[in-house]
Amino acid sequence: MPLIVRYVLGALLSRTERTHHEVPAWLTAVRAAESKKAADIKVLDLTGITSFADYFVLCTGGNNRQIQAISDEIGLQLKEHGEFPLSVEGYNQAEWVLLDYGDFLIHVFSPHARTYYDLERLWRNAKTVEIPAA
Repeated sequence: MPLIVRYVLGALLSRTERTHHEVPAWLTAVRAAESKKAADIKVLDLTGITSFADYFVLCTGGNNRQIQAISDEIGLQLKEHGEFPLSVEGYNQAEWVLLDYGDFLIHVFSPHARTYYDLERLWRNAKTVEIPAA
């Protein structure tokens, strides 16, 4: 059984044993976003394209409160699975919240920011991951 150990600036964040049947952390984030009615959820597989992350989870909230609620729920659900963010940016402004979990990044956008930054176009070489039905 593989053991995953996460460190930040020399501090142990978590130590979890993973089973082969465990739900991927990005899918836990997707389910959390769905529970808060996030729109247009997409997962991009960046494996082999960039060295800083394997996956992007992209979603849109309708207003600042919903964007914060989506971000909060993702954080809570991942924490329950032993995943802790390395950093969270943009939460107070709630136009584009970035949750960095090391292997994957979660982007929670306002509709305007999602269109303006268009990460799907910037990372068009990434494969879109099919999200399994709940």
